[in-house]
Amino acid sequence: MESLIILIPIAVLLIALAVYVFFWAVDDGQFDDLEGPAHSILFDESPKNTRHTDVNHINGKAEDLE
Repeated sequence: MESLIILIPIAVLLIALAVYVFFWAVDDGQFDDLEGPAHSILFDESPKNTRHTDVNHINGKAEDLE
């Protein structure tokens, strides 16, 4: 029974800490978009802007590109 004098306040403090952390996360926006990051992994990255240095490509000669 003496251990309950210590364990009950510790349990109440842990519950209060968990509630505080939960409300802090909600206020910070952690739960705003739950599906966005999960779906963004499925899409390819946008292609990089590559510059062609091929002279035939710059001049637009189609017969030389074959």
